[in-house]
Order: sequence, then C-alpha cells, then structure tokens
Amino acid sequence: MSTQPSQTAAKPLRTGAEYLKSLRDGRKVFVDGEWVADVTEHPAFREAARSIARLYDIAAEPENRELMTFTSPKTGAPVLRAYQIPKTAADLRARRLFSEKWAEATFGLMGRSPDHVAAFFCGYAAVPSVFAAGGQRFADNLLAFFERMRDEHLYLSYAIVPPQIDRSKPAHKQSDPALYAGVVEERDDGIVISGAQQLATGGVLSDWIHLSCIHPLQPGDENYANCVVMPVNAPGVKLYPRRPFATKGMNSFDHPLSSRFDESDSYVVFDKVFVPWEHVFIYRNVEISRNQWWQTTAHVLGNHQAQVRYVTKLRFMIGLAKRMNEMTGNEANPAVMIVMGELAALVSIYESMLHAHETMGTVDKDGVFWPSKTTLYAASAMQSEFNGRMLEIVRELAGSAFITLPSSAEDFDDPQVAADLERYMRSASTDAKSRVALMRMIWDFLGSEFGSRHQQYEKFYGGASFIVKQNMYRNFDFKRATGLVDAALALPAVEN
Repeated sequence: MSTQPSQTAAKPLRTGAEYLKSLRDGRKVFVDGEWVADVTEHPAFREAARSIARLYDIAAEPENRELMTFTSPKTGAPVLRAYQIPKTAADLRARRLFSEKWAEATFGLMGRSPDHVAAFFCGYAAVPSVFAAGGQRFADNLLAFFERMRDEHLYLSYAIVPPQIDRSKPAHKQSDPALYAGVVEERDDGIVISGAQQLATGGVLSDWIHLSCIHPLQPGDENYANCVVMPVNAPGVKLYPRRPFATKGMNSFDHPLSSRFDESDSYVVFDKVFVPWEHVFIYRNVEISRNQWWQTTAHVLGNHQAQVRYVTKLRFMIGLAKRMNEMTGNEANPAVMIVMGELAALVSIYESMLHAHETMGTVDKDGVFWPSKTTLYAASAMQSEFNGRMLEIVRELAGSAFITLPSSAEDFDDPQVAADLERYMRSASTDAKSRVALMRMIWDFLGSEFGSRHQQYEKFYGGASFIVKQNMYRNFDFKRATGLVDAALALPAVEN
C-alpha cells in the first residue's frame, strides 16, 4: 500500500481571479443604507479586493513556489505556508518569510490579510486536545475544517470581540440576551446564532467568518462561549462596515494608500444564522473558550504574523521619512540625523524582537514550536506607545510640507497652474509632481482618515494596553530575576 499523500483531493493554488470571482456570492454588505451587490466593483472595496487578489497571484507564481508553499500532508499538493504548523525554528522562519512577502505587497497596511486568521487555526490544529476537552467530535470538526482551509486556500476573518453596549455587565446580563452573538437554538443538525459581534476587519473581503470571543466570559455566559465558522454569504449574516475611506471618484495620486489598502472593519450581525455541527469547535463552554487562545499556539502564531506585518509597515514608515529628507536636502542635517537615528533604533528593536521569536522559541511535549512569548508580548505591550512616538518623529521632520500642497492632481492639468507649481513646489532633487506625490503618500499614511484609523488600529492591535501588559507579566521569567536578588542577599558578610 502506498504511503504517499493522496492526490485525488488536490486543488491548484488559488489565483487572484478565482478569489475575486468567489466574492460575487450574494453576501450581505451594507454601505450608505444600501446593499452592495458586488464588492469587487463597489468603489469602497474594489481596490482592496484587488490588493488581496494580488497576494494570491504572488503565492501562485512558479518562481515563488518554495518560498510561499509547503506540501499538504493530505493531498501532496502545494499549499500556502500560512497553514504550516511549525515544528522547528526553521518552520517558523519559513512562515515569517512567507508573511513578509505578502506584507511587502501591501506595505504592511493590511493587517488582516489571509495569513492572519490562518495562523490562529494553525495554533488550534497544533493542540486539538484543547477542543477535545469538550468532546472528541469538536476536535475532529476542527481538524477537518483546518484541512479544508489549508487545501482550498480559504480566507477567514474573525469577529471575536462583543459589542460595546454595556461593558459593566457580563454577556448574559445584557438588556437583551440576543445582543451579543450567541446560541439561541440547538437542533439535531446544528445550532442557531443570533446577535452581533465586532470587529471583523477584512470581513467584507473574506470567504468565511470565524465567530468566537476573546473577552473573558463568566459562568452564566455559556451561550456566548462558542467557536464556530460560517461562510460570509450564509443566510442571516449581515456586515455593516465603518465609513469607507476609498470613495467614488478618488484618484490614486491624491490618495495613494487609502484608495488601495482600506481593508474595512465591520460589525457583523447574525440574524438566526444556522451553523451545522461540523462547523462547531467549541459549544457553550466558558473554560475552553478561554483556553483556545492561551493553551494552544493560536494567539502567539496569530500575533507572530501580526508582528511580521508591523515590522514591514515600520520599514515603509522609515523609508518614507528617508525619501522625504533626501528630497528636501535635510538628510545631512545633524538634527535630522539624530531623530532619524531614534526612529531607526525603534524599527530595529522591533525587527530584532521578531527574529527572537525563532531564536528564543520553544518546542512543547507534542513537538510543536512556540514563538517566544516573552519577546512577542514585550513588543505588543509597547507597540501602542512606541508607534505614536514614531509617527510624531515623521511629523516633526515634515514640518509644514503637508499643509502647503496643491488641492489635487487636477492642478497639474492646467498649464498655467502647473507652471507655478513646477517653479515653486519642486525640490532640489525632484520635479514638483514627484515631490507632491511623495508628500501625498506620507500624508495618507500619517494624517488622512486612513492614516488616523491606522494609528488607532496599532494602538489597540493586541487589545487594551493593560491586557497586553498582563500577558507580558504572566510570561516573564521573574524566577530568574528574583533568583539574582536572592543570590545577592545571600552573599557572605565581609569585613573591612
């Protein structure tokens, strides 16, 4: 009998065109009070969808095969490294290089690309015993769906934070038991979910929604202590995105980033959504709902991908600042060199901590490699504070450059206006249009609504600051630190 993986279920790598076609599935997305019939053509989502499609095309290019794929244990076909469960530091490095390739294609601006939630499910599949604690069928369901995700190259987004309705009360004591997304009916063939959940970043662009809860739940909250998946176009699933930053008539010269990389954040309303048992991984279990994040590698693998993306974004940030300094002739100014040195130091700290996920990681009793929790949570804990400082440095370097730009790209279409712009708005090294294009990009990154959303996004990326710092507290080696103190206190007395 052959021991080779079966090729019968193998599917070729997903292309961008196939991905875009899959989005035309009747999903219920509402913007400005209207149903968006086709998110691939609506100006709010079209270019973001194409940016995701490009990621699939990058992964499918033959020259990227080794970098972007590994062999499916089930089919023997190449599948995305986003679904590779790391067993060694080399495996984690391979995942990092994969995610880095994708992050560079979006300049680190799409935080919920398909490799993000894929990393969480890798963490789940690495430790299925956590799910088996609620019954073996739930672990079996989880592993079967993980194989489907991997072999069909699915894109999942998640909604794992309850609405901000009344945070003074637990889920089951809200004014309406169906405010938070939870079970309202159990059937022989599955369960029915009603309520709302946030914050489905990328939900409009994904194939499936992963519904769970990362907030602490209490006894009595069992109806909300679930882990399930459903297609985005499942009957009863409705997405309400925040106001889009990409709008009709927006041009990529004046809005080079927001026109292309607004991945959108959505409230998800579940209106009596049926979920078959095969797509239920945790059912009404508060303890397992908590353990899914901390007793599997889900949280550290998902945030490993997040740090790869963030370091790429920081490289882009400092690259923008460097190009601006070169263009304005300030690069050799000692004061500029000092603040750029500070910015470079912070970027380098984050990159070094990312690499330490590999060098300081550990292998558990089941042979699963865990990224270093200490360095991961240290970076996350300080991200909300350091990110604001880095953005402030770029603002200081720019001075008044952003508020002295012409009104739009159309100003260059008028010969008389363009002549003035070229005379007075050029730099020592570039023409006026090139200078304005760079400054527009920096403003879009820093000061536009898109840029402001990103600042808020990074501030709370890992959750509230106190939660992330508690994670750091729980994972730091205080025993070694206090051991040094005890050793110093135990030194023999000396006499002078």
